[in-house]
Amino acid sequence: MDARVFRLENPLFHALQSLVDLPEEMEKAFNAPTKKYVRDARAIASTPADVREKPTAYEFILDMPGVKSGDIKVQVEEGNVLAITGERRREAEDGVSYLRLERRVGEFLRKFSLPDDSNLEAITAVSRDGVLTVTVQKLPPPEPKKPKTIEVKIA
Repeated sequence: MDARVFRLENPLFHALQSLVDLPEEMEKAFNAPTKKYVRDARAIASTPADVREKPTAYEFILDMPGVKSGDIKVQVEEGNVLAITGERRREAEDGVSYLRLERRVGEFLRKFSLPDDSNLEAITAVSRDGVLTVTVQKLPPPEPKKPKTIEVKIA
């Protein structure tokens, strides 16, 4: 049996199909990622991070050479998402032209889902020598429940 494409030859079907079909340009526009999504994806991809777990805390370590501490924002959003954002700027100088630009400038963004044992009230951020270290303390483990003793009465 040969493979054939079957079409409905009903005029009503053709009219409905033409209403559903979008021009290729419009279809690409509807399916294209937004500018914000592309910008955030680039910012995330260009901001490498190390995440360490210590017995009492989680540490997030990001290299940020040339970024001033005032240009970095560390927030907890949506309950348990650690968001680190900021921007590296290039200083404008009169009469200076660059022969080569390789160092990245612009916004950066990293988001991390924090584990359930994270103490959201005990978060510190320290920037030293171009390295940002965000420390999230762990909550102490819950104490095991002690068995309840019921007194047996003599009846």
